[in-house]
Order: sequence, then structure tokens, then C-alpha cells
Amino acid sequence: MIRLHHCPQTRSMRTLWLLYELEVEFEVVLHAFDRSLRAPEYLSLSPAGRVPALEIDGERMFETGAITEFLCERFPEANMGRGPDDPDRMAWLVWVHFAETISQHAAALTQQHIMLYEDHMRSPVVMKLEAARLGKCYDALEARLSTPVENRDYLLTSGFSAADVSVGQAVYMARHFAKLDNHPAVADWYERITERPEFQKALPDEGGARLYTQDFYPAWESSG
Repeated sequence: MIRLHHCPQTRSMRTLWLLYELEVEFEVVLHAFDRSLRAPEYLSLSPAGRVPALEIDGERMFETGAITEFLCERFPEANMGRGPDDPDRMAWLVWVHFAETISQHAAALTQQHIMLYEDHMRSPVVMKLEAARLGKCYDALEARLSTPVENRDYLLTSGFSAADVSVGQAVYMARHFAKLDNHPAVADWYERITERPEFQKALPDEGGARLYTQDFYPAWESSG
């Protein structure tokens, strides 16, 4: 049995989407994105009190990059990973883990706009800096996706993989704070991968709990 501990619209969505792509049986345990993640029972699954946590083969895992690598190795028939002898192995590893670079900036902005309930705790400077850093991440993706290489519909020349899932989910979060208007290749790629039914299944249920209550959160203007 595979059991995923998940909060909608968080990093655990990355693992949920991947599990659908792998076409394996699993169950989902939904959690509220609140202090209940600090409960001792949950901390036994994820010691930092974060999602995702994954129970598989009698073991417990946390950290999306590690989970992604393990699942792709555990279920190689889905061709979502790239093995040590694959020419795309290096690029696969780079982009799977680059997703966390994007996510850390999106997480900082999520904290600024959503988790800090008092306005005086929030910083327009931090909002603008982190949104600009997301723009730099988009620049890296644009350079990759606009390179004139055959079959560059995805991050790897060998086709769709968990690298697209990992980075695609990170961009899903990031788009709430930094638009893709100036990155046409990224926008085209993002539209392509999010049309997949497996991505659609990973979205929050209609009317269900959400982390983001609006489509876009602009940076505040400083009053100083």
C-alpha cells in the first residue's frame, strides 16, 4: 500500500501528480495546512511537520525530490525517471531538483501573502525580491525550452518525465505570484503539461480546501 499525506496546492501536489502518472494504486490522506502538521503523530512521518509524507513498503519518506527519485526507480515501467546510463540522466536530476529552487521562492511568497495574518508582519520588499527571483527561475526555464533542439516539447529531449511534473507543479504555485507573460516558451510548455488528465486529477476538488483563494497575488507597494 502507498499512502500519501497531502495538503491541496502544496508541494505534496507534486507527488500526487506523479503517482497518477505512474498509474499505481495509492490512497491519499488529506491534511489541513495548519498547526495540526506539528502534532506528534504527524511528526513521526515528517519530522519538520511538512507535506508530503509518503508511506510505502513499510517505510516512511519525506522531501519531494527524494520521493520522486524513489518512485521513479520503484516503478520504472512508467518511464518517468531516467536511469544512470541514460543520456538524459544528468538533465533529469538537475530539473527534478530545480523544482525546489522555484518552490522555496513560492513558499516565501505564500508566507508573505497568506500565512502572515497581520499586515505589519508582511514586507513589500520581500514580496518584490521573491517575485523577481521567480522571474529568474522562469528565465532559466525559458532558455532551456526555447533552445532549438528536436522534440523540445518538454524539459528533456527524450520526452515527458518526472522532471516536467516536478517543475510544472512548482510553476503552478509560482504563477500565483509571478506571471509568465514574458516567457512564451515556458507558457506554452506549462499549458501543454497541465492539459494532461493526471495533472487535472491532482488539482483540488471543486469546493474543497485550498491554500490559494485567488489566482494572483501582486506584490504590495511600499508606503515608505
